[in-house]
Amino acid sequence: MAGARTAKRKVAGRAGRLAARGIARRGLMLVLSSPSGAGKTTLSRKLLKADKSVELSVSVTTRPRRAGEKHGRDYRFIQKPQFEKMRAAGELLESAEVFGNYYGTPRAPVERALAAGRDVLFDIDWQGTQQLREKVKDDVVTIFVLPPSTADLEKRLRTRAQDSDAVIASRMAKAADEMSHWAEYDYVIINKDIDQAFAEVRAILAAERRKRERQTGLTDFVRNLQAKL
Repeated sequence: MAGARTAKRKVAGRAGRLAARGIARRGLMLVLSSPSGAGKTTLSRKLLKADKSVELSVSVTTRPRRAGEKHGRDYRFIQKPQFEKMRAAGELLESAEVFGNYYGTPRAPVERALAAGRDVLFDIDWQGTQQLREKVKDDVVTIFVLPPSTADLEKRLRTRAQDSDAVIASRMAKAADEMSHWAEYDYVIINKDIDQAFAEVRAILAAERRKRERQTGLTDFVRNLQAKL
């Protein structure tokens, strides 16, 4: 009798320790896409600052480095031959050509993060998102960010003061095509107010983290609860 009580106390203690440190889960890949200037970069920066369980997927790119950008933080800046070699070797989860430059997501660091229960944030376009879905569908959560109006979108592009009038015109023309893919995403947010849009992103992330299939430690936790009854 005493032995049975001791065994139950051990089981209860294990269940308590599991609850205290949190149930183990597999990380997810959170994709934010939008036309250039609609706010995905601002939302990404706010999320990375607010949630330390999220890390940014640092893409490789062949485009020139812009003022203020740092290699390894914003992008890994490489030459086209190296990019093509990585793609041919299967080292990229996705790749795309945007405005004549190539972008891609290195596979290895993302897979390590997911296995460790960390979430990886992607700032990529619809082409990259489609490729992620084809390769790792169960791990991907996608959000498309829309501007409240085309006038607002153009204003934001001009406020950045990073591009010429010709580039801005090109980005506005491309926005129509990009927005045509909104229905391919799990969630859509209209960025009228950046704080409200950010709150919506965080609510989506919180709900997706709680999905049963992502909580890999849930089975053991429930079994321990049942054993103490």
